[in-house]
Amino acid sequence: MLDRMDRESSEFDELFVLFDVKAPPTGVKFPPSRFPPPTATTPDGLLCVGGRLTPDWLLDAYRHGIFPWPMWEDDPIAWWSPDPRAIIELDGLHISRRLQRTLRSGKFQVTHDSAFQKVIEGCATAGDREESTWLTPAMIAAYCRLHSLGHAHSIEVWSDLPLPLGEGRGESGLIDKAQGALTPHPSPKGRGELVGGTYGISIGGFFAAESMFHRVTDASKIAVVHLVAHLRTRGYELFDIQQWTPHTGRMGAVEIPRTEYLRRLAHAVKQPVSFGDHPAS
Repeated sequence: MLDRMDRESSEFDELFVLFDVKAPPTGVKFPPSRFPPPTATTPDGLLCVGGRLTPDWLLDAYRHGIFPWPMWEDDPIAWWSPDPRAIIELDGLHISRRLQRTLRSGKFQVTHDSAFQKVIEGCATAGDREESTWLTPAMIAAYCRLHSLGHAHSIEVWSDLPLPLGEGRGESGLIDKAQGALTPHPSPKGRGELVGGTYGISIGGFFAAESMFHRVTDASKIAVVHLVAHLRTRGYELFDIQQWTPHTGRMGAVEIPRTEYLRRLAHAVKQPVSFGDHPAS
């Protein structure tokens, strides 16, 4: 596939695009981009290869429904726009009875933006990922740079106790409780060990979750519940998780056609919404 790529120049760097792939119309008017149309992909969603991981490139990509996902650590970055696209509707999160009990226990402390680099490093190294992760050092550095500019955010789950048990209750009440427990920038004292988390990119009312990890059972799911609660409270419209998996499917993830995703994305990124009290720079 890659030996059939044609070479194009961009303002900042080079992209190798698929010269024999036509772009079906999206029906959506996007602002100008250095990337090809997000529908001009291979059947598996590959759009182009090359470019840079600088903030301007990354934000341009996400605004147009494109994300980076390396195929080879030492080769040019690959950019993707899969069809269909997986999302979690912000009113469609499913919380299992076991997870309800865990949330009810109150034994986990959940924060946001207090340990972004530790979260992304956890996503790269937890379990068996260390030798097979797509989160290369260059990717980690790029997302940490976006975090410093206010465009990337993390949810952290902390604990110094084993996974607890407790009584459950309805999902809507649990999401409300999760939002009440979400604390930015806590003091290091007494929060225990980082046992799970998730991170992603925020543009207007759009949030793209990139990865999550856990070192204690259900810790990554706890992070997702708190993230959804926070996004709902802040007025977000679109929660993108890129690709459906059985794990996310059990939490309510669904697939939608790329054309529908792009239409919703174009509206969401224009909304006057921010993840925290201070807009991104």
